[in-house]
Amino acid sequence: MNTRRIVTTCTRDCPSCCGLIAHVEDGRLTALTGNPDHPLNKGGCCAKMKDYVRRVYSPERVVHPMRREGSRWTPIGWDEALDLFAERLTFFIRQSGPQSILHYQGYGERTALKLLNGRFFAHLGGATGLAGTLCSGTAYAAMARDFGERVSHDPLDHLNSRTVVLWGRNPAATQFNLTRIVSAVRKQGGRVWLVDPAATESLAVSDSHIQLSPGGDLRLALGAARWVLENGWEDKGFIAGRTLGFEAFRELAFSSTVGEHARAAGVPAGDVRALAEALCKARPAAILLGWGMHRYVDAHLSVRAIDALSAVTGNVGVPGGGVSQGFEEYGPYDHSVWGEDMHSPARSLLLPVIGSEMLAADDPPVRMAVVSAGNPVCMAPDSAQVALAFASREFVVYMGHFMDDTARHAHLFLPATTFLEEDDAVAAYGHHYLGPVNKAVEPVGECRSQFDIYQDLARRFDFAEDYVRPLDSWLDTICRPFLNKGFTLEELRAGPIRDPDAPMAPWSDGEFRTPSGRFEFLDSLAEAQAPEDDYPLTLLTTGSPKHLCSELTLAEHAPLPEARVHPGTGRALGVEDNTPAWIESDLGRMKVLVVFDERQRLDVCLCRRGGWIAAGHGLNRIVKARVSALGNGTPYYQTRVTLRSVDSVPAGH
Repeated sequence: MNTRRIVTTCTRDCPSCCGLIAHVEDGRLTALTGNPDHPLNKGGCCAKMKDYVRRVYSPERVVHPMRREGSRWTPIGWDEALDLFAERLTFFIRQSGPQSILHYQGYGERTALKLLNGRFFAHLGGATGLAGTLCSGTAYAAMARDFGERVSHDPLDHLNSRTVVLWGRNPAATQFNLTRIVSAVRKQGGRVWLVDPAATESLAVSDSHIQLSPGGDLRLALGAARWVLENGWEDKGFIAGRTLGFEAFRELAFSSTVGEHARAAGVPAGDVRALAEALCKARPAAILLGWGMHRYVDAHLSVRAIDALSAVTGNVGVPGGGVSQGFEEYGPYDHSVWGEDMHSPARSLLLPVIGSEMLAADDPPVRMAVVSAGNPVCMAPDSAQVALAFASREFVVYMGHFMDDTARHAHLFLPATTFLEEDDAVAAYGHHYLGPVNKAVEPVGECRSQFDIYQDLARRFDFAEDYVRPLDSWLDTICRPFLNKGFTLEELRAGPIRDPDAPMAPWSDGEFRTPSGRFEFLDSLAEAQAPEDDYPLTLLTTGSPKHLCSELTLAEHAPLPEARVHPGTGRALGVEDNTPAWIESDLGRMKVLVVFDERQRLDVCLCRRGGWIAAGHGLNRIVKARVSALGNGTPYYQTRVTLRSVDSVPAGH
C-alpha cells in the first residue's frame, strides 16, 4: 500500500484556517488530521474537517460539466462548456458592455489564486462586482472609526489575559483553535465570560454567561463604562494622553443609570457591574468580538461602545488586552493583481440586498452572472427575491461542488475542485499565518480548479498573453509582498509562516491610525433606530458545529430545521416540544421542528443557518433584506418572528 501524508491548510469560511495533514492511501484521501506543527491548532481539527473526506467523495457531488435546458441537466465536455462560457461573455459585452456581467465571488474560499478571478473580468473591461458583506463589514467600519484600522491581537497573545470576554462569539462551534486558547487561559487561573443572547456551545468553555437581550450590547457596554467611571477605575493616563472625545462618551454613559442601562440590555444590574469590575480588576482583559453581535442595523454603535469600554478600562495597547475581531485574509498579497487599475471604476451591487440590486440594475441591466465560492440564494436575506434575480438572468454560470440552491438557477455548472485537489496558498481572518494549500489527491471525475478553469477560458480571448501563466509564476507574483519579508515559495509549501511584521498586541506604540492619531471615542447615538417589535421573538440564525454555512448535501438535511425556544415561550405561543410548527415573519412563513430549551431567553428563537431551500430549510426565506447603517453589513438579527401551531394556520394560507 502506498501511503502519503501531505501538509496543507483548510481554506473554508472559518477564522481558524487550521493546518492539516491529508492522509492518502493508493491515491485516495482516507483521513484529515490537524498539523502538529501548526502553532495554533497543534495537531487538532474540528469535526467538520474530519468529516470532509465524505464531502470529497460524496455521490451527490457534481463531477462533470453540466448544461441546463429547461429543467433538464445534460453532461457536456469541458471544451464545449468553456466555448459556451466565452461565447456568452462576448455576446453580452458586445451588446450591453462588461457591466452587464455580474461577477459574484463569494467568501467560501479566499485563497491567493482567487485574485485572478477578478483579474479575468478586469481584462473584459470591468464587470459588475459586489460591495458590502454578509458577515463582518459593520465591525470593520466601526473599529476603523475608533482605531483608524481594524487590527486584532495575535490569538496567542490571549494567553497573557486574565480575563477573556467572548462577546457574541461562539468558538466551540465556529473557531476550533480559539477554544484551545481560552481553555488554556482558564487553566492558568483566568476567567472567560460569554456575552451572548443565546445559550451556545461555548458555555462549555466559559465561567460566566451574561445573557443579554438581542441587540442589547450597546447598553451593556455603556452601563459597564458608567460603573467604571462612577468608581474612578478608569485609566486616566491613557484617556488624557491617547484619546479624543472622552467627555462626549462620558455623557453617553451617564445619560442613564447603571440600572437603566441594564434593563435596556435585558440583564440584571449585577451583571453589568461584574463585567465592569472584571475588566478593571482582572487585567489584562481581552474582548473577542464575534460575528453575531454586529448583525443589527445599528451594530456599529455597539462595537464602538465596546471599543470605548476597553479603552476606558486601560486594556488597549497592552499584551493580553484589546478588542479583537478579525484579520485581513487578503493582506499578504499584491492587490494590484485584482486588476482594478485596468478599467474605469465598475459598478458594484450591495451584497445584503443583492436580490433587489440585481433586479433594479439598469443601464445596463445585469444579463449574465458568474458565481463561485458562494450560495447567495440560500445565504443572502430574502431568498425568494434572490432566487428571482438569478432565475431571471439570461445566462448564469456556477462553479461549485453540489447542486445547491443557487446552482439550480444556473444554465452552466462547472464542477470545481475542493482545496484537497489543488495547489494554492491561504491566509486567515483569524490569525497572522499564511498557509500552504498542497494538492493531496487528483481531482474527482472531471473537476477542475478555478485557476485552471479561468486559465483555459482566457485562452479564448485576446488577453491570454498577459493572463495565462504557470501556477507557480502567478502564486509567486501574488504572494511577493509576503515572500519579500524573507521567505520562498518552497518554504511556504512546507508549512505555515507567520507574518513577521504583524503585531502581537497592536497599538502598544502609542499611535493610532485615526486622523487625530488618537483613539477616538463614540460621541453620539443620533443614528440609533428603534427596534422593530411586530413579533415577539428575535430570530438568531447561528453557525452550526456540524457544518459550515450552506456546506451540506441534500441528503444531509434533517426533515425540518430546528427552532429552539424556551419552554415558557413555546407554551405561551401554543406550540409543543419536538413538534412541527410554523415560524413566521412579516416576509412569510415556513415549517420548523420546535425544540424546547430552558437555557434560552424567552424572547429568542434560535435556529441554524445554511440549510438549503431545496431540502425544506432556508431560514433566509423569512429574513428581510436590509443594510446596516455603517459598513454595508447584513442585519440578519433585526428579524422578528413568531411561532404558530400547524393547526392554527388553515391549509393554503
